[in-house]
Amino acid sequence: MERQTLQKGGSRNQSFIKGAMVMSMSMVIVKVIGMIYKILLGQFLNGVGYGMFTIAYNFYDPLFMLATAGFPIAISRLVSKDIAENRFRDVKKLHKISIPLFIFTGIICCSLMIIFSETYADYVNCNEAKYAIRCLAPTIFFGCLMSIYRGYFEGMRNMVPTAISEVMEAAGKLVLGLSAAAIVSAICTSEFEASGTVFGTPYADMTAAQSAIMVYTVCAALLGIVAGAVLGFVFLFLRYKVKGCDITRRQLYYSETARSGKEISIELVKTAVPIGLNSLVLSISSLIDTSLIQRRIVDLVNENEPLMRSLYPTVEQSIFDSGALQTHLNGCYGYALTLMMLVTAVTQAFGTSALPNLTAAWTGGVKKEIKENIEMVLKLTLSFALPAGLALSCLSWPLLNLLYGSRVNEVEIASKILQILGISVIFIATSTPICSMLQAVGRVDLPLKLMSIAMVMKILLNYTLVGIPTINIQGAAVGSLVAYLFVTVVGLYFLCRETKTVPDFVQVLIKPLVGAAVCVFLAWMLYNGISTFITPKIAIILVVIFTVIIYLLALVLLRVISEKELKMIPKGEKIAKLLEKMHLIRYNKND
Repeated sequence: MERQTLQKGGSRNQSFIKGAMVMSMSMVIVKVIGMIYKILLGQFLNGVGYGMFTIAYNFYDPLFMLATAGFPIAISRLVSKDIAENRFRDVKKLHKISIPLFIFTGIICCSLMIIFSETYADYVNCNEAKYAIRCLAPTIFFGCLMSIYRGYFEGMRNMVPTAISEVMEAAGKLVLGLSAAAIVSAICTSEFEASGTVFGTPYADMTAAQSAIMVYTVCAALLGIVAGAVLGFVFLFLRYKVKGCDITRRQLYYSETARSGKEISIELVKTAVPIGLNSLVLSISSLIDTSLIQRRIVDLVNENEPLMRSLYPTVEQSIFDSGALQTHLNGCYGYALTLMMLVTAVTQAFGTSALPNLTAAWTGGVKKEIKENIEMVLKLTLSFALPAGLALSCLSWPLLNLLYGSRVNEVEIASKILQILGISVIFIATSTPICSMLQAVGRVDLPLKLMSIAMVMKILLNYTLVGIPTINIQGAAVGSLVAYLFVTVVGLYFLCRETKTVPDFVQVLIKPLVGAAVCVFLAWMLYNGISTFITPKIAIILVVIFTVIIYLLALVLLRVISEKELKMIPKGEKIAKLLEKMHLIRYNKND
């Protein structure tokens, strides 16, 4: 029987490079849009308002993960596996089975978020957050609808629909969310100045009115996120209806006979549950973590308020008087997380793109391709995460000041948190692709086990450290560092053991680390030198540009990126020839 076969060797690697580039570019765009959204939103929200925004997200995340995390990755893995085995009829049946499943889970999880919103808001001592949680709830339903298509397209190694939908979702959030927040904030402020009321409710002074305005502004911003999710789903739905499923009639004709719906469903659930539980454990631990941090800080204030006031002398007195210090500090932590999540988003794309290629190599039992895929993912991840993490740690204040300069107090607190989170992000960013690769080689249980242990470690450490007055909120960053260091090291050990391959650590770790350390040190020296002559914001922009250029040259000089990998990148042939003319590499057109 004639069969449709997958491309081998270099074509798979090229597919990974292009997929990773598409996903990485979209992730960078999405995260940049997200950063712009949060930075501009900071113009309407103070630390307490941003804390409410973060609380709503922390409650939303576990339910969103419960509804969507496992099945898209499972679908991607099963689709790529079925294609490798020429089971194209199974691919189409798998897609049909996923539709009612996602709709049902979306409705259930959205309802749970609304039902328990008030209970959670009361638990974290921020009752107003219940309105924000309810406004964000519909995002889960539309996220489930998008997952029907994203996992399918990713399994087909077509990352473009997912990338476009994510950008559309982020753009909708930016435009609609910020517009709604700006309009509501302006309307509420004007009404209070004119009549002393906010949406008809009278307030004694501007301080009291500002608290109410924060609630309405946060809710408006979150409704913009819902609108962005609707846009992303509409695009994916129309893409599938107009252009089809990317499977040809010829492939279907020569495909193996489809298995029963029951058999496919059982395999889907068996694959999805461990993956979903892994993400769910991570989200639930973050929810527990945030809740405990909030309550620990409340206890610190109740037990020794004078000491807490002395630790944060620039925090407004009204925040202490209203019992909102824990929400304010949580908001400051959110400022630091905004920068950190830009790094993890890019490396998550490496893991997403690697999964179909590594799954195909593992299914075919090609040891050389397995090793090449693992090395490529680790090298790309560490080449990005190492300089980014070190830069966030060493240049925390100027980077946050560049983005949130109008929030002087929040920047001062957040910069101390980011000094630790910058190191943490190296391990957070690396652990995600490692877990994806473990899933790709069939060990879907290992990430769940590792993450469960790590999250218990994180919760215990955070509870202990945050309870120490002189450490308080910074203890949360230390807990993340220790937990993800464990996942990275142990996860990599099991990946090597399962695949019986050992990556070239000089190439994937030592060289990027040397290049990153030297470049960030030069950047730190340069910033301290020129910031005495020009404004800090201009200085850090110039330093970032300088560091990126120097680091890219360092990667070339240290031979971190090979000529073969360069040629897999679009226009890579021309880039390789140019570098050869500059005597930076030896170019071989037959390589």
